[in-house]
This record gives sequence, C-alpha cells and structure tokens, in this order.
Amino acid sequence: MNTLRQRPLAIGPLRAFEAVARLSSFRGAAEELHLTQPAISRQIKTLEDEIGTPLFTRGTRHVAITGAGQLLLRTAAPLLAQLDATVQQLRRQRQRQPVGLTTFASFASLWLLPRLAGFQEQNPGVDIRISANDRIAEFDDPELDLALRYCLPADAPAGSVRLFGELLTPVASPALLARQPIRRATDLARHVLLEEDDGRPSARYLSWRHWLQQHAPTVAEPRAWIYLNYTYQQIQAALAGQGVALARVALVAEALARGELVEPLGEAGRLRPPFAYWLVRWPDREGRPGVAAVDAWLLEQAAATRAALGEAPEDDAVTTATSATRRRAMR
Repeated sequence: MNTLRQRPLAIGPLRAFEAVARLSSFRGAAEELHLTQPAISRQIKTLEDEIGTPLFTRGTRHVAITGAGQLLLRTAAPLLAQLDATVQQLRRQRQRQPVGLTTFASFASLWLLPRLAGFQEQNPGVDIRISANDRIAEFDDPELDLALRYCLPADAPAGSVRLFGELLTPVASPALLARQPIRRATDLARHVLLEEDDGRPSARYLSWRHWLQQHAPTVAEPRAWIYLNYTYQQIQAALAGQGVALARVALVAEALARGELVEPLGEAGRLRPPFAYWLVRWPDREGRPGVAAVDAWLLEQAAATRAALGEAPEDDAVTTATSATRRRAMR
C-alpha cells in the first residue's frame, strides 16, 4: 500500500482545485487566489498525485473536469464554503466585546431587559450575556464581569456602587380598582393580596404583613392570599387583575407611568426598607471597553430610576460600599 496516499489532503491544493473547477480556468483560479498560473498547475498536479487519478483534462484553450473531479467537487465545495463561513464568524467574534452580567431573575425581567434595547442601539459591538439566577457569583468566574445585586449596605462587596434604594407600595390594575376601589389602607381587607413566598432575610421587610403592621394594624387578614415564588410573578398577577401586589417601585416605575398599574394610596402607602440595589464590579475587568460601556450605561439608567423613586438629592451621588467582603457578589 502506498502510505503517501493515506495522508490527509492539504487545504491549499484542494482550494486551487475548487477554484479551477468552478471557473473552468487555471488563469481565473490564479487571479482569484492571488497566485501565479504555474503555482495553480503545481497544486493541481500535487492533488492528482495524492489522489492517484486525473481531475482535469487539459486542452490548448480549455480545461474540463473529469468524472473523478466531479465526485471530489461535490464534497469539497460545500466543505470549503462551510470552512470559510466559520472563519468569517470567528473573525467577527474577535471584533465583538462580550460582557457577562449576573443578576436575580426578577430584576432581570422587570428592570434590566426592558431597557436593554437602548443599550444595544448605542453599542452594537457589545454582546451581553445575562445569567439570571440567585446563585452567589465568585469573582474568579471567567464568564462574568458585572453583577446587579440586592442587599443591605453592610453586606455589599467592597467597591460596589449603590444604584438606588428600595421603595415599596401597593399596586393594582385599573380594572381591579374600578371594581373594588382602595381609598385607604384598611380597604385592603376586601382584596386578595399577592405575597412573595421568599425565605431570604429581606423577605420580612418586603412582606405584606410588615407593611400592614406599619399602615393598617387593624387589618388582621385580607379576603385571601396568593403566594408566589418570585417578584415578577407578583407583578404579572397584579397586571392580570388577580390581586394587589406590594411592589418594588424601582421595578414597576414604567408600568406605573404607562398606567398599566396604579398606586392607589400614593405616597402615603410607600415604605422604604433598608435594602438597596448594587452594581458589583469584578476587580480585574473594569478596564475592558465593553465592560466600561455596560457599567456607564447601568449608572445612567440607575440615575433615572432614582429620580422615579424620588430619592433625595444627596442620595443621587454614587455611593461605594466599603465592606471587606470582595470575594463574592451576593444577591
């Protein structure tokens, strides 16, 4: 057996063969591949020697592909096209700037994703990969660059930037309020309350029972409860008119502005827990242009949310956490 012919075919002669077969011209193939005509001839001869059969019949003024050449072309042409497409994709990817961002699911659904189209219009070369979960993120995670988290100021990793504080208020759909108005806090006794069933430390401050103790201590129980796992489920249920949600204003400000939800008690029904939303930066990735662009955009969006929350002017200044904890980005 001829061991020489067991070797894989070299890509150069195969590409020369495809060009000659497609153009029916050695000179045309040479011009397309930026080679000399003798160089194309040598590559075709090398390929024919490797395969062990002629691929073209050569005339004085023409070249014709043989049956063996046609068989090879049916396989080689789509493979070379696929190879070229993959190379182009890899080249385009090198020019793009991926940024990994992690946050909890409700924040991603209600605050981040509705705003993301604006960022993409301004930054078409930056690709954002969102990991929406409550998992504690390690700073050495190679897939992540930034985190949006929710915690007490004392628990924020050092260097974290406060985006805005928490503000709670009862909200309901206009249709529900048309059927059963809420004019005072005690009117909630006649409604179904949508409660987030959450075991985290923040749940006590975000619960209806805590709010009722502050605003309507005489209301022992509402007409009924609906318990839900996530904040965005609460808001979806409120939009559907299934009950009254104790909403995080930062996450429903746009729905309130559009009139899809109504704050029936106004500012009188608001409550400010001690928690806040934070931007956590990975210490070794802040200099990357894509990360810097996302960082600046998040701070810009946060400023608009602070205005919607009515935070005092002194709260509008960027606050940086000084906690000694830098290893992980908390929820």
